Amino acid sequence: MASEKEIRRERFLNVFPKLVEELNASLLAYGMPKEACDWYAHSLNYNTPGGKLNRGLSVVDTYAILSNKTVEQLGQEEYEKVAILGWCIELLQAYFLVADDMMDKSITRRGQPCWYKVPEVGEIAINDAFMLEAAIYKLLKSHFRNEKYYIDITELFHEVTFQTELGQLMDLITAPEDKVDLSKFSLKRHSFIVTFKTAYYSFYLPVALAMYVAGVTDEKDLKQAKDVLIPLGEYFQIQDDYLDCFGTPEQIGKIGTDIQDNKCSWIINKALELASAEQRKILDENYGKKDSSAEAKCKKIFNDLKIDQLYHEYEESVAKDLKAKISQVDESRGFKADVLTAFLNKVYKRSK
Repeated sequence: MASEKEIRRERFLNVFPKLVEELNASLLAYGMPKEACDWYAHSLNYNTPGGKLNRGLSVVDTYAILSNKTVEQLGQEEYEKVAILGWCIELLQAYFLVADDMMDKSITRRGQPCWYKVPEVGEIAINDAFMLEAAIYKLLKSHFRNEKYYIDITELFHEVTFQTELGQLMDLITAPEDKVDLSKFSLKRHSFIVTFKTAYYSFYLPVALAMYVAGVTDEKDLKQAKDVLIPLGEYFQIQDDYLDCFGTPEQIGKIGTDIQDNKCSWIINKALELASAEQRKILDENYGKKDSSAEAKCKKIFNDLKIDQLYHEYEESVAKDLKAKISQVDESRGFKADVLTAFLNKVYKRSK
């Protein structure tokens, strides 16, 4: 018997084929041949629905909370409206990942070859990435242009996309995989990267979109959401950094590669802040090398500096701060603290 989570995921997935059909119809309207339409449909289906879908599902979950309903109580028309916005975020994610995989020269994504690695795709993936992003604005126009919040959500997508690309730029120039320079690393730079590259589009965007649809659009309410969701997004990424280094492959479903890949993670930045001159020399000589013995030397320093323990202290501190902020949320204009509590509960002490 399917779980409630699986049923919700299936309902969300059932919306996507309609959107692929709609987008392909727009290609046909431009006179594109069947070959091009089939290519676009394949790109959409290959790159968009294969992940965890947490961002897209969060739009639906948040809207339900703001509407004083369960997700199951949402009528089909009402459900599809917010689900389409959820899929727009998943299209944004797909756009980022197709481009990111090419920049990082990655081989696999979500258990299958990266799109540019698929036979016959290659560098056409660059244009396919642009078309994944363009799909967002086609869908927004066809489903929301008569809504009073149409300009607001369109501008929100543009702004968050730009913010994410700023984070990606900072990440690329700080920690290129083929050139290690730990002098560029710092906790302040790490915070900027993860805030802009992850927190805005993964945490704030789903909630803000749901708020607009639910009619909770006061700037004070949007700020209340942002003031919790941005630090929560940073905490989420720091968790990822911690799990990559200290989690087991069984736990996280992969072998951590941040050390060998020269990632500007919270772990290395915390170590750099605390390292002695001798430890710093070892990190400079071994971090970012495709070598298991070099990786082991870095991990030994992380253990010697008790980075594991410091992470858990950070986790408790940030959770305490966020709970305090949530407890002070003003619900007088329709926003609900439960939205933020739901997000915190998903992230707090996450182990995979």
